[in-house]
Amino acid sequence: MNTLAALPGAEKATVIERDQHSISRKQISPNALKVLYALRDAGYHAFLVGGGVRDLLLGGTPKDFDIATDATPEDLKKVFRNARIIGRRFKIVHIHFGREIIEVTTFRAHHEQQNEIADDVSRRQIQGLDSAHSTGGMLLRDNVYGTVDADASRRDFTVNALYYTIDNFQVWDFCNGMEDLQAQQIRIIGDPWERYKEDPVRMLRALRFAAKLGFHIEESTRAPINDLAHLLESISPARLFDETIKLFTNGHAVELFELLKQYKVGRYLFAPTLEVLDTAAADDPGCKLIDLALINTDNRLADGKSITPAFLFAALLWPVLQKRLARITATDSKSQHLAFQQAADAVIHEQLQYTAIPKRFTIASREIWELQSRLMRRNKRSIASAFNHPRFRAAYDFLLLREESGEDLQGIGQWWTEFQLGDTSLQSELTESLTGVKKTRRRRRKRKPAGDPA
Repeated sequence: MNTLAALPGAEKATVIERDQHSISRKQISPNALKVLYALRDAGYHAFLVGGGVRDLLLGGTPKDFDIATDATPEDLKKVFRNARIIGRRFKIVHIHFGREIIEVTTFRAHHEQQNEIADDVSRRQIQGLDSAHSTGGMLLRDNVYGTVDADASRRDFTVNALYYTIDNFQVWDFCNGMEDLQAQQIRIIGDPWERYKEDPVRMLRALRFAAKLGFHIEESTRAPINDLAHLLESISPARLFDETIKLFTNGHAVELFELLKQYKVGRYLFAPTLEVLDTAAADDPGCKLIDLALINTDNRLADGKSITPAFLFAALLWPVLQKRLARITATDSKSQHLAFQQAADAVIHEQLQYTAIPKRFTIASREIWELQSRLMRRNKRSIASAFNHPRFRAAYDFLLLREESGEDLQGIGQWWTEFQLGDTSLQSELTESLTGVKKTRRRRRKRKPAGDPA
């Protein structure tokens, strides 16, 4: 069994002993502990790292428990039969325990500069390389393995570079992460300009952690963000969609959106929305609807309820849709339905240039929008059709947000609330009151006597 003293780089750690920190094994996932003990028994060194350690030290409950080790991905496959190697840019090992996945990475090292690849290189051309970066400085491959201290310096922010070991239950700090935790600040490790160029998504992560933790962004970490925001153009829309979902599902979407409006990086995620909000009045219903939707998202997450990106994007793009629809109807005499179709197509197409929203979500967002007009119609067929639609509940919730934001919808939200809660008889009465149609008795047609001529 290896000892910590024999681990290269260990001498550079500031060690926080068990009686000086608040982490207990009772707070750690049993499966994560299984991985840590199994690696130690197999002769490797392994640490709980990243956000899991950070959140435990802050008294929170981690969402994930990630592990860093000196075992290579191939070594991990030999130790764990339930391990799977994933990733090209960063090789990662997922160890499966039913629904829970413990993510394990091998200690990484700094890159040599010889593998500089043109910005327009294809993936095929960098296959086989463990280390590669573009001429712009972005990392294309990051599979150079190293020591634990080098691994810490390769992480993004100091508060995410704390290592917990089951040997003597210590926390190791290589980058003054404990100090920044106490100061409640987000500080990037290394030169901010270079680290953002390596991976521009780090700018979004800085905002995400600031919003989630309620921390401020340290001055040198904050300074380059607006100047380097344009680097997000080099990130694929698919990855930006994934990062956007992380931004808005950390339970602090309200604070996060304020940061996106404050920093230029927001323009590379939601340029159409932010452009509309820039020119809108402070009491504009569209602005308020977004705020209410974000508050609703945070509340649902706090209550342990699920959220759907479709509803979130429907709200974030609603002011853009309304503006586009008004422009079309002001210059074109086409029907309301055709105008809506044209506006919705244009808005979604424009947003897809920034974040590659999967089709299942864009379809659902459109259905939420389309149902808004159907929920306002005053005829029996439309009422029944809307109520039986699979997306009715989301559309109804959206309707309530519109009313709460200040739109005058003639009390239709309360009507639909009563309609849902009522029995068949009450629903029939409500339908008659809304449509103005009363039940009429069908007169029975008299039968003609047998033998009468037709």
